[in-house]
Amino acid sequence: MFSQNGCDLPTYYEAIQVNVNESGYYTFASNSSIDTTGAMYKDYFNPFNTLKNLISTNDNSCRNNQFRLTVDLEINTEYILVVTTYRPNITGTFSIIVFGSNIVTLERLNTSSTVQSVYSSVLTADNQRYSRRCDKLNYYYETIQISVITDGSYMIASNSSVDTYGYIYEHSFDPFNPSVNLILEDDENCEQEQFGLAVNLQVNIKYILVVTTFSPDATNAFSIFVSGLTNANVERIIENHDKCVIGGSCNVQTKGIGITLDDILRYEINRNVILKNQPLLVKISVALTIIMFIMGLINSILSFLTFQNANSRKVGCGIYLLASSVTSLMTISMFTINFWFALLTQMNSSINLSIRRSRCIFIEPLLKLFLYFDTWLNACIAIERAIHVYQGVHFNKEKSKRLARRSIFILPFCISATTIHEPLHRNIFDLEVKDEEDETKIIEIHRWCVINYSRVVQYYNTTILFIHLIGPFIVNLFSALFIIFGTARQRSLAQTSRSYIAHIREQLREHKQLVISPAILLILSMSRLIISLLSGCVKISENPWLYLCAYFISFAPSILVFIIFVVPSELYRKTLKESLTTWQRRIRH
Repeated sequence: MFSQNGCDLPTYYEAIQVNVNESGYYTFASNSSIDTTGAMYKDYFNPFNTLKNLISTNDNSCRNNQFRLTVDLEINTEYILVVTTYRPNITGTFSIIVFGSNIVTLERLNTSSTVQSVYSSVLTADNQRYSRRCDKLNYYYETIQISVITDGSYMIASNSSVDTYGYIYEHSFDPFNPSVNLILEDDENCEQEQFGLAVNLQVNIKYILVVTTFSPDATNAFSIFVSGLTNANVERIIENHDKCVIGGSCNVQTKGIGITLDDILRYEINRNVILKNQPLLVKISVALTIIMFIMGLINSILSFLTFQNANSRKVGCGIYLLASSVTSLMTISMFTINFWFALLTQMNSSINLSIRRSRCIFIEPLLKLFLYFDTWLNACIAIERAIHVYQGVHFNKEKSKRLARRSIFILPFCISATTIHEPLHRNIFDLEVKDEEDETKIIEIHRWCVINYSRVVQYYNTTILFIHLIGPFIVNLFSALFIIFGTARQRSLAQTSRSYIAHIREQLREHKQLVISPAILLILSMSRLIISLLSGCVKISENPWLYLCAYFISFAPSILVFIIFVVPSELYRKTLKESLTTWQRRIRH
């Protein structure tokens, strides 16, 4: 048995090899009490793809619904005549009569039978919807997984009272990007506007059949017939992809790892609406940005006044802190600029595309550069303090200052080298919103800054992220522990009357800020690490406050240099008072 076109029920058939001794035209006619159909094939006949190698076919050119085929045959060529019936499950005797210029020999062939697997379901309003033609999301569809136990040709056909459309995919199907992994599609290869897909399927490969309709918003019952050498496993599956993408079908951006400010504010900002009428979350974001900028400005001014004094820069530590007071101001300034760019470009759709792209490609990577630079300056401070304790009276202050100046010069280049991939993988994503009645008319265009990493670059980016965030913390922590335990050991050797443990406790009380400071910096930086590693499939709109708070907290270390380094130090507080006194005198005079 086989299915004549893969679209109907199987019918009995016989394959007959035709051998001619002389090239020429030959006529093959049937004689039977049943309605017969004949088809001539060249080279070979595939019962699972009856259209391949087909030369000629006929149904009822002779009386009593008998077929007659007239074909041009050549010697030394293999031909196969397939005799079957017009309707399925019909049996009976038949004869084949051949007319031609020479004797023709007919020999029955042993061929495979078709096994047909059937799946039935209903498309309803509860089904998933997608835009199969890159327009509105109004085509109901069902995804069906097909797996086979034998490699070979298979025919997948539909049967329904509505015009169906079929797509076969390999591995996976993404409704937001329906051209990816597509093997074959069909609309009306079978009768009554039903699809028929002739495909080669392999064992251990996942195939996804998408059944939908030719017309939008259509629903109805349908059946799927999978014809092949063996039974196929056919089962319904449901895959959700809507959380991982930006845009719509055929104009989609798949989000990678990490959450940006654009992701947090994307669906909160109302377009072409003044700030006064924006949602509460947006207004609070503006207030927090202004507060953080003012705090950062005060932090940087006080820190700069402290460390511009020559007395605080007798060693490299003061030079690092002077640089940190500058970079923290640059960081919080760039943070403010980035926020206002993100806000204004989303509020005002008329802002130039080049301005949007410059913010996306340059401002955010620069912001990350300043953040990393500031973090590593803190690590350099910790390293120098540890070296000072280790060398004691042999500590070379001039060498320390030279090393600090070189480090401040080299660090930005090293950090830039590790983040050079950032601008290359950033771009503006355009989403066109079309009129529902006139699809050629574009109502508005949404433009968002998106990051799209390949898998290899994503692994690299994650590694760099850990290096720049965890690395400085480890340096700070181990330097603090070295200072505490190293100093305790030195004092225990000099003051043998007290135990080593007692000296450790004393050093912990004396230098507890060296442990507390890096711990505070790490806790505040953890939010940045978390939002940088979150999957793009996270639905931010469900908890926008949570992600917004995490984003703002991640910049807190840039406004705490004065509190962490100056306030706990009696020397730095005294230096600040001297600098303020000097400035007051200059202002009076």
